[in-house]
Amino acid sequence: MAAASDEAKVDAFTKLVPSALWWFRWAAMMTFLTGVILLIYIMAGLSVGILLGALLGTVMFLNVWLVIWPNQKIVIASNESVRDGGEADPNQAAAAAKALLASRTNTLFSLPMAFFMVSHGHWTLGASDLTSMGMWIGILIVAAIEANALFGKMGPITTVRGVITSSVILTVVMGVVAGL
Repeated sequence: MAAASDEAKVDAFTKLVPSALWWFRWAAMMTFLTGVILLIYIMAGLSVGILLGALLGTVMFLNVWLVIWPNQKIVIASNESVRDGGEADPNQAAAAAKALLASRTNTLFSLPMAFFMVSHGHWTLGASDLTSMGMWIGILIVAAIEANALFGKMGPITTVRGVITSSVILTVVMGVVAGL
């Protein structure tokens, strides 16, 4: 999008982005509901790892519905206004930045979430005692990163390489923490 002309950006945000975001939102909903059903199904085999994975998935779902989508609606409406000859919404840039940070945070959470979900079928990561130190440290790590998503800056996740590297590091850290 950075290389696109202003007209092309307006066209994309009024025609393509709403449809893409519809699929994005409902894919997040179906993934979340499937995760809840599977979590209920394996209730007897809960571990810190699977619960931290479920926490990451839940936060990602909430980011899509409560942060990314509301902010993208502002961006879309602003582009529709420009397309129709009106003025751009002065809140558009801030809304786009909030949506991008939440989206990058979801990308950051994707690898550790997938690791916890896939590894659970092969070995139990962490105790089944939900009051373990690993569980609480994991919750604090997720809460701190999500607080940054809501109120902070991009930092190391500004670039694609940075977010992937950070995701690998987070996966290793969360894996170690889950075993505490």
